[in-house]
Amino acid sequence: MCLFAFMCFLLLLSSFYLIMANSNSSSSMQQPLCHDSESSALLQFKQSFLINEYASGDPSAYPKVATWKSHREEGEGSDCCSWDGVECDRETGHVIGLHLASSYLYGSINSSSTLFNLVHLRRLDLSDNHFNYSEIPSAVGQLSRLRSLNLSMSRFFGQIPMELLALSKLVFIDLSGNIDPSGNLLLKLHKPDLRNLVQNLTHLKLLYLSLVDISSTIPYELANLSSLTSLGLRECGLYGEFPMNIFRLPSLQVLSVRYNPYLIGYLPEFENANPLKVLFLAHTRFSGELPTSIGRLGSLTALDIHFCNFTGLVPSSLGHLPQLSYLDLSYNFFSGQIPSSLANLTILTHLSLSSNDFIVWTLPWLGQQTKLIFLGLLGVNLTGEIPSSLTNMSQLSTLNLGENQLSGQIPSWLMNLTQLTQLDLEENQLEGSIPSSLFELINLQYLYLYSNYLNGTVRFHLLSKLKNLTQLELSNNRLSLLSYNSTNATFPKLNHLGLNECNLTEFPDFLRNQHELEWLSLAGNNIHGTIPRWMWNISRETLIALDLSGNFLTGFDQHPVVLPWFRLRRLYLDFNILQGPLPIPPPSTFEYSVTRNKLTGKIPPLLCNMTSLISLYLSSNNLSGRIPQCMANFSKSLIALQLGNNNFDGPIPETCTVPNNLRVIDLSENQFQGQIPRSLANCVMLEHLVLGNNQIDDVFPLWLGALPHLHVLILRSNKFHGAIKSWHTNFRFPSLRIIDLSNNELIGDLPYEYFQNWDAMKLTGGDTLRYMQANTRFEMPGYIMPANFMYSMTMTNKGMQRLYEKVPDSFTAIDFSGNNFEGSIPTSIGSLKGLHLLNLGDNNLSGHIPSSLGNLTQLESLDLSKNKLSGEIPSQLTWMTFLEFFNVSDNNLTGPIPQGKQFSTFSNTSFEGNPGLCGTPLSRACGSSEASPPTPSSLEQGSTSEFDWKFVLMGYGSGLVIGVSIGYYLMSWKHEWFVGTFGKQQRNWIRTERMGLRS
Repeated sequence: MCLFAFMCFLLLLSSFYLIMANSNSSSSMQQPLCHDSESSALLQFKQSFLINEYASGDPSAYPKVATWKSHREEGEGSDCCSWDGVECDRETGHVIGLHLASSYLYGSINSSSTLFNLVHLRRLDLSDNHFNYSEIPSAVGQLSRLRSLNLSMSRFFGQIPMELLALSKLVFIDLSGNIDPSGNLLLKLHKPDLRNLVQNLTHLKLLYLSLVDISSTIPYELANLSSLTSLGLRECGLYGEFPMNIFRLPSLQVLSVRYNPYLIGYLPEFENANPLKVLFLAHTRFSGELPTSIGRLGSLTALDIHFCNFTGLVPSSLGHLPQLSYLDLSYNFFSGQIPSSLANLTILTHLSLSSNDFIVWTLPWLGQQTKLIFLGLLGVNLTGEIPSSLTNMSQLSTLNLGENQLSGQIPSWLMNLTQLTQLDLEENQLEGSIPSSLFELINLQYLYLYSNYLNGTVRFHLLSKLKNLTQLELSNNRLSLLSYNSTNATFPKLNHLGLNECNLTEFPDFLRNQHELEWLSLAGNNIHGTIPRWMWNISRETLIALDLSGNFLTGFDQHPVVLPWFRLRRLYLDFNILQGPLPIPPPSTFEYSVTRNKLTGKIPPLLCNMTSLISLYLSSNNLSGRIPQCMANFSKSLIALQLGNNNFDGPIPETCTVPNNLRVIDLSENQFQGQIPRSLANCVMLEHLVLGNNQIDDVFPLWLGALPHLHVLILRSNKFHGAIKSWHTNFRFPSLRIIDLSNNELIGDLPYEYFQNWDAMKLTGGDTLRYMQANTRFEMPGYIMPANFMYSMTMTNKGMQRLYEKVPDSFTAIDFSGNNFEGSIPTSIGSLKGLHLLNLGDNNLSGHIPSSLGNLTQLESLDLSKNKLSGEIPSQLTWMTFLEFFNVSDNNLTGPIPQGKQFSTFSNTSFEGNPGLCGTPLSRACGSSEASPPTPSSLEQGSTSEFDWKFVLMGYGSGLVIGVSIGYYLMSWKHEWFVGTFGKQQRNWIRTERMGLRS
């Protein structure tokens, strides 16, 4: 018993010593308290900021510094090493890490901040706070031990300081995403620049500078960072060629240079050991083909190359990447078949192949990617019905099948895709009614059905089921809408609504309660009368685009001084019957068009406040007075100015007095007087100048020949006088394709040197029909809004004055008729092989018709009437096999009329007034037999391929007409315009996705 008690005592004793030993060991290993100086520095840093919940965007944000307490405060928390977000060295107690991401910090910071007293810092993270547009303090260079620096998304501003480059131990740096609420870049890396940074920070593993204004090429030294694993340079203004060796960095896993539209590059041949996981090149000018070796990137999880310039076939090896979950090849120039090997990518969650040149028809493998969340097949030439295999994709959130050739009805089984938030079936050939089951997709946010053949009645009360719906497009179908009772508050709050051509007769009453609209389009309906007063109250703070064109609107129930939508960017009121003074949009407006109305009065001075205008279309109204000189301020941003067919008078105001982007000026059919302002010579981007039908009193503006891009020059029906001065090398008109000087008072010889040097008129058109236009775009949250301005003009063609609403870019024309030119027709005209129209009629030209005109094998209209031409009609003119209109009447021509080909289609009126002519179609027979026309072997012929142009033939009898007429539109009823013009403009916007700021 005693022995047992003794053994128990020994056990207790040993346990006591063990506990004491452990206690002493624990005490010796306990982390020391932080240093008082560093604790004080942290507290002063805390006190220099406000806590503001709007300063951080992360939903998980919270104020970490709220728990920091001083030694004088009671309770726990006086040791800064225990404070939230503070990391201390376990041996020395020095603060080595400060992790304050998303901490609601708001305020300014500078080099006097006590933060920079923490000289032992190795890791500093201040991301997702609001530093009130402070510059990054130069004192950051004092933190010489820093290995990781994250200042992303924190509203820092200005040049990145040189002192940051002294932090030679940095392996991680993230300065991305410092932008203001409008998306403007706040930080810039110019001096020092990206090359300086790369040369100094040679140990970098992660470099994120997305949304930093770098505006330079990518230095080749970047390929020397052998430890680099991640590189994010999104939207930095990069340009030049991307160094291909960067793809060969041995550790690189993430590469993003997307949204640098002037960055060019090519993909290399990839090796098997390449560790690349993420490759983002979207919205750059990378081009060439995708190499087959891309199939060697076995670790690749995401490939995004949309909006690039890639061509060729999509390699089947792309389907052999087992880790690939994100694939976007959209908006490139890929051709051929979509490889069926993509069926192997069974873990894909995002697949977009939209807008390429694929030959598809059907995709039998579609449906095997059962994990897809996003499927984009817009414009890939799908035919047949909507594939039923889509029912396998139960997780699908976005389905885009727009701009294909899908037919049949919208299937009711779509209701089984219960996760759908976006459904896009626009611009197909779908017919029938919209199935009621579609309105059971309660998660739908976007529904796009426009430009199909859908019919029937849409009952607005069905839309009340789609409580999450924000964007609805039903335009350009055969639908009718059943009105909706505005008292029902369950109707979804929309930000985008398109109801063009939906047989509306009044403004839908439910609009009264729509206060979040950004885009509203009611064009091409039958809405009569005035715009109601309540319309001015809808979506005042949100509306950016409003289209009411193609209706029967007469005015405003209450005419506002300035339209009330202060964020408005686009306003279309064309083709109505609006009366009264010109409506004034807000200064924010980029595009304003109110053509073809009955507006009167002068241009009000308030219009001069619209200094952001890209296009201003006021043509075909009854506006009068002088153009305010202040409108010259528009030229900084203005691309298209159309004021034609009004009653404006006085001198043309000085234009292009500052750097500008003007491409289109149309002041035709007014009463402008005086001379053409010489300031137009500064409009170096000008392509289209139309000043016809005014009272301009000037000599021929030879100096306009210095404009390098001028395609169209219309000076018809003015008071231009004198001779055209000799050709000068500085005034070459290098791009001129259309010139109309008709009905002026010009004299002297025809300018043969000009004809010799107008090189653009020597080019024959290609097989693809394109139209002259100016293209640009402007971006705002949620939208990329392309602005495409079709050039238009009026010109006499084939004996009739015609309005060209769209001008084919290969159309070439010269009209010098109705002047007092004299002398002979220069043979050099025969070198202008691209000509489609030549009118030299009603002058005092003499001599023979040059046989070189037979070279003009593209010519469709030739008018030499009402001159003093003599001799025979050259038989070589029969080679002009596209010729539809020919007029040599009222000259002194003699001899037989050439026979055969196009000449057999011309009537007596083409030749009358020439007593010496004989032969068919005239009643005068020739005295001797007519020789057969020669073969064209002695003259060089142009292409005789036909253009795919729509044409209208008028007044040419029943004779055979070979060739093509230039597409044109006569002045016509407004809805003819609407179908031909508005239908093409409908998809004049692109929805954008929210992207991460880092990559």
